[in-house]
Amino acid sequence: MNSSSLNFTVSSSLTYRDSPSSAVAKNVIIVALGITINYINGTLIHTFRKHQIFYMNPRYILFIHLVVNDMIQLTTSISLFVFSYIFYRISTSFCCFIVTFAVFTTVNSPLNLALMAVECYIAVCFPLRHAELCTIKRTYFLIGCIWGLSAATVLPDIALILATEPLWLFNSTVFCDRDTVFRHPISIKKRDVSYIIFLSGVWLTLLFTYLRIFCAAHASNSADGRAKARNTILIHGFQLLLCMLTYVTPLAKMFLVFLPIAQYVQAYFFWYILIQILPRLVSPIVYGVRDSTFRQYLKKYLLCSIGEVNKLHP
Repeated sequence: MNSSSLNFTVSSSLTYRDSPSSAVAKNVIIVALGITINYINGTLIHTFRKHQIFYMNPRYILFIHLVVNDMIQLTTSISLFVFSYIFYRISTSFCCFIVTFAVFTTVNSPLNLALMAVECYIAVCFPLRHAELCTIKRTYFLIGCIWGLSAATVLPDIALILATEPLWLFNSTVFCDRDTVFRHPISIKKRDVSYIIFLSGVWLTLLFTYLRIFCAAHASNSADGRAKARNTILIHGFQLLLCMLTYVTPLAKMFLVFLPIAQYVQAYFFWYILIQILPRLVSPIVYGVRDSTFRQYLKKYLLCSIGEVNKLHP
């Protein structure tokens, strides 16, 4: 399909409006999922803040950065979703602001997961050098590098739109979407190239680290260790796969445009849940609840909360 056909189909989808009942159902589902996930993530952050043991471990610092990043991403993404139904068109300046945060945090997640895989690889394959290589200072430096790489993907788009678009555009209203705001051909091409680079880099990192972890576990005499390593690789690989779907969204749109407009909108809604909601639901389970140390402290707060509720409602 050529680019003109693709642009026509996407433009038509922007003018298509759901029925009132369908619109309400979609927004209720998205908002309910967002509140639930952010509540869980908020509990994880509270648990992290209350115990110094987590401050001194790079693994938990990377994890809590992922949680905070997911909360920001989820809030901005759901806000854009709700705004698209309530207001349909919003201020271009405000759209640029919120899309910038959405792009930052969306790109951050796979990069953060790649760093967590490297840390796990060092802990398993080089346990005696783990404390030397994975220091707190280096961890925060790498988190800064993550944000720097994310900035490199979106700040040039902002500079380009300021240089090429008329000033009146920023006082107008627009349907808020990244491709609608950053519509310059250079921005679109840069997005595709950067996604390919990140996709390749993160997958190579995942493949190398988890294969080495599996080989190290397989070389041990412990059957439980091999099974645990296998399960960890499968679960973490599934989580990273969900996050990496962000990078294939432009390609997915090219296949979805073959559907009629109404079916395209419905399919894109499920795609939105798959790439924006589901990974943020899985992250707390994979990296928080499954971790024995974190789960031990998390249970205390959950049990205390249940106890307080029982006291208020005997």
